[in-house]
Amino acid sequence: MTSPFLSLTWTDHLTGRQGFLVVDRLVRGVCSGGLRMRAGCTLEEVTGLARGMSLKEALHYDPEARYVPLGGAKGGIDCDPRDPQAHGLLVRYLRAMRPYVESCWTTGEDLGLSQDLVDRAVAEVGLVSSVQAVHPLLDDEAAARARLAAAFAVEVDGIGLDELVGGCGVAESVLTVLDRAGVAYRGTRVALQGFGTMGGATARFLTRAGLTVVAVADVKGTLANPAGLDVEALLTARDAHGAVDRAVLRPGDRELPGDAWLSTEAEVLVPAAVSYAIGVEEQGRIRARWIVEAANMPVLPEAEALLHARGVGVLPDVVVNSGTNAWWWWTLFGDIGAEAEEAFTHTRRSMRALVELVLTRAEADETTPRAAAHAIAEQRLPVITHRFGTHRRD
Repeated sequence: MTSPFLSLTWTDHLTGRQGFLVVDRLVRGVCSGGLRMRAGCTLEEVTGLARGMSLKEALHYDPEARYVPLGGAKGGIDCDPRDPQAHGLLVRYLRAMRPYVESCWTTGEDLGLSQDLVDRAVAEVGLVSSVQAVHPLLDDEAAARARLAAAFAVEVDGIGLDELVGGCGVAESVLTVLDRAGVAYRGTRVALQGFGTMGGATARFLTRAGLTVVAVADVKGTLANPAGLDVEALLTARDAHGAVDRAVLRPGDRELPGDAWLSTEAEVLVPAAVSYAIGVEEQGRIRARWIVEAANMPVLPEAEALLHARGVGVLPDVVVNSGTNAWWWWTLFGDIGAEAEEAFTHTRRSMRALVELVLTRAEADETTPRAAAHAIAEQRLPVITHRFGTHRRD
């Protein structure tokens, strides 16, 4: 594995807290990767995430599409997003990173930060956009920016399209796995860790497909009901960080400890919150048949090896949660318009094809889905570099 193109650590002069930026690689002088904020965020974590972004971009490479994959990158800030000092810290971080946002790093929401918060901080710093580095690559910048703005303004049943496309991609990943295994949607139970942007949208799409969400974990604990939770009621009772107001719980709903989602009687587990959630000890409690990684790096390698040995399939994050990032670029580059149905149709088709490709490769190679996904991406990366180069062509 090659070293990152750029790796830096920033220390805030007011709080002493640290932030990180890692650029794994550039394509046409530009890289893509969100900005996360969480207590305990480390340079090692951000480095792994940046590498994952390079793989996600490569996995969505379509030689016939207008969207050309970018390089991978990631930003991170070591702070609890609920901290009263969080916004000021975010603004100072972006001010320090301004040269990179202007020249090469396109970024957006990630764990702990909404796109609205990122956009507010970007405006306060005086930047044009969090993705302005890609603007010189667009055929018609004004039209592209208008199209993306229109897409971000779309809401479907009270949730923004930018939130929903990620959950649509995760849900389609789950449905593809079930279809390949010949398992009916109705009667299939799902437990989710995290009910924020990704987890909440995933729960909506899965319940509307006929699956039953039997457990949801948030920062307050795990909500469970073997007969199924009322997902729409929980969605309306979330705060900005995905915590559910317990006042909406029904008589059959139970409140359990925060880690109870791991051992829930469910066929599918969807970790959709923090990284490193499932280690060696945690994996031993899992009874599910499949783990579908909506979060970044939730299953540690040692745990995944043990899960694989006992027949639990792990569909990796570089596949499962790649739809959000791809949707930004499909929209901006003009492969799709701003309409919700077009976004969902394109996301479903692309994610189903990708999951099928990865699982077919895993079976042929007699390896894990993660190893197969990485192998496919590693084959595509040099092709992308050869075709488009690492530096912008003016």
